[in-house]
This record gives sequence, structure tokens and C-alpha cells, in this order.
Amino acid sequence: MTVSRKILCIVYGVIAALALVATWGHNIAYLDQGFVAGTASFWRDTLANPASRSITADIFFFGLAVFVWMVLEARRLKLRGVWLYLLFGMLIAISVTVPIFLINRERALAATERSSTAGFLGSLDAVGLGLLGAGFVAYAVIALLASA
Repeated sequence: MTVSRKILCIVYGVIAALALVATWGHNIAYLDQGFVAGTASFWRDTLANPASRSITADIFFFGLAVFVWMVLEARRLKLRGVWLYLLFGMLIAISVTVPIFLINRERALAATERSSTAGFLGSLDAVGLGLLGAGFVAYAVIALLASA
């Protein structure tokens, strides 16, 4: 199946919106302490147990690889403001800012390549990505309900 750039941008936008709800549904709990104290508490809590330390280290190194790619890709495509994506990725959530970067990347590619095709997915690819997405959304809902 051919994936249009417009549809891909919509998918990225939905991912960013879901990520914002999924992350800030938890982050908001720290704001009652004030920004500085809440931020300190947040980072202290990432050290709470082996699972939190593992996932935090995993996200940091994944984020570093993505940040290197984003800077290189922004320079290649002459996208402005790449360091804002990185900064907001650290302040808001990388899972929010990377899809927004990808939307702007797709727009730049559409302008330079004059193609509305972003790529191709096989049937199993589409099913696999759909199942992964459903699983991630399910986890986010369970996590939000568990913290309520």
C-alpha cells in the first residue's frame, strides 16, 4: 500500500497528541511542587527502581541517537529551529517533539521531491504497526488509570 505524505503527517500528529496526553497525564502530578522542585522530584523518581532506571537510560540513549539524526536531517533539508525540537523534547517529551519534527521533515521533502508518496507498506507491515500502536495506547490508558 502506498502511504501519502499527507496521511503520514496526520499519523505523526495523532502520535504527538497521544504522547502529550500519555506523558503529561503523569507529569502534571509534579507541578503542584513548583517547576524547580517538581522537576527535581521527577528526576529523583526516575531512579526509584531497576525498571525506572532501565527505561530512563534506554530513552536517553535512544533520544541521543534520534537527536544526532534530527540535527543531521535538519541540516540536510535546511530545516530551521532543530535545537528547539531537542530542547522541547527534553522539557515536554521526546515522544511529542519527534513526530512534530517528522511532520516538518515530510513537508520539506514534499516541497523538494514534488512527490506525495512517503513510502510503501506491505499488509503485514500495516497490521504490525497497527498492533504495536494499539498496544502502546493500551499501556498508556492502563498507566493513566493506575495513577488516577
